[in-house]
Amino acid sequence: MKPSISVITLAVQDIEQSLQFYCEGLGFKSDGIMGQEFEYGAVAFIQLQSGLKLALWPQRSLQQDTGLELSPICPTQMALGHNVYSPLEVDQIMVLAERAGAKIIKAAHTTFYGRYAGYFQDPNGHLWEIVWNPDLDKD
Repeated sequence: MKPSISVITLAVQDIEQSLQFYCEGLGFKSDGIMGQEFEYGAVAFIQLQSGLKLALWPQRSLQQDTGLELSPICPTQMALGHNVYSPLEVDQIMVLAERAGAKIIKAAHTTFYGRYAGYFQDPNGHLWEIVWNPDLDKD
């Protein structure tokens, strides 16, 4: 298997609210919700970068498709990371996220390892880390 990811799917409670958070709140781009004509088919795709999409899919649809039991979202199970070019950009994104309805989990701060980062949760509890790390190649 080639180590590559093409879609990250976030299970959401309310697909419309989630799409609004990501598109209107954070400025992401999407063609909207598709597949609504199928039971468990509604999904929204957001282009992140070349070859990578974020899918918003109702948690009940993911549960139905996999056969797994429905369970609460565990925010410490994983985090999505977004690296930026400066501490100021970390601060700006954290403010933008909070205005869009995110819950600030840890305000932007200098980390113990010398970077600058903050954490927020989207309306469904998915954890995002916004971080400035000058040693990490963003491309």
